[in-house]
Amino acid sequence: MNLYEQYPVSITNTLRGKKEQFVPINPPFVGLYSCGPTVYNEVHLGNLRTFTAFDVVFRYLSHIGYKVRYVRNITDAGHLTNDAGEGVDRIEERAKLERLEPMEVVQKYTYGFHEVCRVFNILPPSVEPTATGHIVEQIEW
Repeated sequence: MNLYEQYPVSITNTLRGKKEQFVPINPPFVGLYSCGPTVYNEVHLGNLRTFTAFDVVFRYLSHIGYKVRYVRNITDAGHLTNDAGEGVDRIEERAKLERLEPMEVVQKYTYGFHEVCRVFNILPPSVEPTATGHIVEQIEW
């Protein structure tokens, strides 16, 4: 018997408002996705809350024997100052402020994000795609 069979995991299903037993679609494989940072500014404690929580889940599921593919994206373009899809692109705005090219901003703050994750001992994900690396797929969706 595997550890994950001995120690079932329950997760709150916010849609149903109750705890449910976690049952992977294809055990022992589990897919875990977290929306990563939009890299236009320094990481702050509020950002780290999400990544720390996902790190704990990733570690625990791995510890009890699941084969976890953890995907956390980097949003490196198109994040507007207004959630209604209006406003100024935050990366472009930061680039003008710092007198850099937008991709220099992306690189600077991606590196800073990874540095802070290392300081807090947050494991890197299995895969870390960028938004600009998947524009074709996003248009198709």
